[in-house]
Amino acid sequence: MKTNKVLHALFTYMMVIIGALLASFSVACILLPNDAIDYGTAGIGIIINKLTGMNLSLCVVLTFIPFVIGGFFVLGWKFAIKAIVGTVAYTVGLAVFERIPFELNTEHFIAVAFGGALLGLGLSLILKNGGCIDGSEIFANILLKKITDKTGRNYSMMPILVGFNMLVYLAVFFLIDRNSSLLSLLVYVVATVIIDRYTDHFEAIKQVTIITKNEEELISAIRFGLNKTCTIIESKGAIAGENKTLICYVNFFELQKLRDIIQKHKGAFSTVSTVDEIIR
Repeated sequence: MKTNKVLHALFTYMMVIIGALLASFSVACILLPNDAIDYGTAGIGIIINKLTGMNLSLCVVLTFIPFVIGGFFVLGWKFAIKAIVGTVAYTVGLAVFERIPFELNTEHFIAVAFGGALLGLGLSLILKNGGCIDGSEIFANILLKKITDKTGRNYSMMPILVGFNMLVYLAVFFLIDRNSSLLSLLVYVVATVIIDRYTDHFEAIKQVTIITKNEEELISAIRFGLNKTCTIIESKGAIAGENKTLICYVNFFELQKLRDIIQKHKGAFSTVSTVDEIIR
């Protein structure tokens, strides 16, 4: 059992590293040579690089560090470690790939669309395995946590992500080049479509349905670990007999932490579904 967990953990870290290398290859070898940039905090790092001439990898790392620290307190140390591993792989990849002569002999539009798809694939691998190399998602989580703690309501992170990235593209538009901002917007659209498909609407709210006989311990762990509450429904299994069905709403990044909580409680059975809208 422990061996399986170790192998699974190693596999997830390997996927995070592969995803980060795919993303860095896309940015260094396809997007930047075709006048487009990455989005999120990586985009901010690239803007700083273009305006100041500082080392690209260093700019990306410096912009991401504050968000990793914030992610440690909001999403836990497991997330923070994967974020650090992904960021190291991404920045090392940028440093290596920007020195490799690579030319995609095609039109800007096609190159940027392909680069955005490759970037989306890399980010999907990272997100699917509980990592992150973009501080905008961490920023959205921190902001949503504060809103949820204050209002008791769950919201999608999409408006925050869109707003954050629109500010990045406005900065590119006014500080660098208008064509670059439009090409970068295309990167964002293509990449998010790929991510959305692969991660099942990662920006949306997730409904987790848990069936258990030890509901008190599980509810306590969810309250302590995620500061979330549950709806409790009396239920009965054809074989297992009397039990409780718990319904909990979390975002994509909190889902990784909730999975860890559920796995620690033997006998619990759970399903996850995407919620398009909550009407109050």
